[in-house]
Amino acid sequence: MLNPVTPEFEAALKALLPAAAFRDPTPYLVEPRGRWDGQGFVVAPADTAEVAAVVTACAKAHIGIVPFSGGTGLVGGQVMSDGPAPVVLALDRMTRIRAVYPSENVLVCDAGVILSDVQAAAQKVDRLFALSLASEGSARIGGLLSTNAGGVNVLKYGNARAQCLGLEVVRPDGSIWHGLSRLRKDNTGYDLRDLFIGAEGTLGVVTAAALKLMPRPAVTGTAMFAVQSPAAALALLALAGEFAGDTQSAFELIHAQGFAFLQETDLKVTQPFSDLPEWSVLLEIGSARDQDPQAVLTALFGAAEAAGLTSDGVIAQSETQRSALWAIRENIPEANRRIGSISSHDISVPLGAIPDFIARAEVGLRALGAFRINCFGHLGDGNLHYNVFPPQGKSRADFEGVRPKIKSLVHDLAHSFGGSVSAEHGIGRFKVDDMKTYGDPVKLAMMRAVKDALDPQGIMNPGAVLPPAGV
Repeated sequence: MLNPVTPEFEAALKALLPAAAFRDPTPYLVEPRGRWDGQGFVVAPADTAEVAAVVTACAKAHIGIVPFSGGTGLVGGQVMSDGPAPVVLALDRMTRIRAVYPSENVLVCDAGVILSDVQAAAQKVDRLFALSLASEGSARIGGLLSTNAGGVNVLKYGNARAQCLGLEVVRPDGSIWHGLSRLRKDNTGYDLRDLFIGAEGTLGVVTAAALKLMPRPAVTGTAMFAVQSPAAALALLALAGEFAGDTQSAFELIHAQGFAFLQETDLKVTQPFSDLPEWSVLLEIGSARDQDPQAVLTALFGAAEAAGLTSDGVIAQSETQRSALWAIRENIPEANRRIGSISSHDISVPLGAIPDFIARAEVGLRALGAFRINCFGHLGDGNLHYNVFPPQGKSRADFEGVRPKIKSLVHDLAHSFGGSVSAEHGIGRFKVDDMKTYGDPVKLAMMRAVKDALDPQGIMNPGAVLPPAGV
């Protein structure tokens, strides 16, 4: 059993670190969707040495540590509502870009650097850091790596794991693993980097990262096409591969409910179609200097129209038009938040199963009630955000009793297709029961063995990711 933070332990930490390291806990103890309130004593170290000092003190006192990065996670990994009060270890003072190596396509930074600041630093040297998601103005690198974040560019560039070369990590005993390698080939045993990426702070605290940069596309093409159905969208994805090859970076599926929510919540976006289709896709390609992406998209639209996959489309002719199209997709999560979902789901299924999943999930939900369904997401990599909302005029509080049935229906169906109940947001604390329900017992046993070996006291993000042993 872990010990709680006591006044005596607080005093001991205050003797170790400067006054600037201690924060008002209020902003750090709130889950973004308001489902949980956290607890704990907040410490914000300025560098790796201070992180190590805090972790060492917690290890000696047998006190839990909840790493806190940008706080944008949606599965409760950054808040601990019960059990012995932990130290909440915030990274928001660790914001140094340590070095940029344009010729190597590498950037090294502290874990507390905001994603948009990494993107800007890469742009200054005419490079691209390709990780991109709606919360990039507040999400921080440590949390993004610890949850193996996805976003809109996974189709071409991969998840956060694929965009990281090395890590610096403070281990649960306070020692520091200096794995901040810029090497692209290093075949010297176990890949410890990949253990910590996606571990959600349960194995150690990521304090810095060496990130991969990419050449910036010389020209970019962006379009939104109306499609007849999810099956037509899937066929269009394959057709786009034939026309655009590996220049495709994003392929997003959007349902008409998303547009309706944008209007209902008064989020101002430009409607691209005179007659709003039930389904549409937002796609983007980046090309070399000798290519014309708009010509590629025009040819793709012609072929898709001839095949009966689309009946309308908009191809951006300027950066302003491109931004307007992306504003639709980027504002849908905020519209969802304002409406308030009964149950939100970050699932993935094999690409070929997506049309059947969407059809069967809707039939199942209609049997439970007259809900509004906003299904959207990263069709190019099989990740859907399948969110269920109350009828207009009702609130999610009116349906708390049916919420478990909705969640089980969606997750059972995704699992039956060989899918995942957590495509990109992680497990946190909200989905620990799902790990027990849907997880492979052998995988869970191996994960517990790793956890026990690296964190024998169980102080790192207690209660997150893994179900309790023996449960």
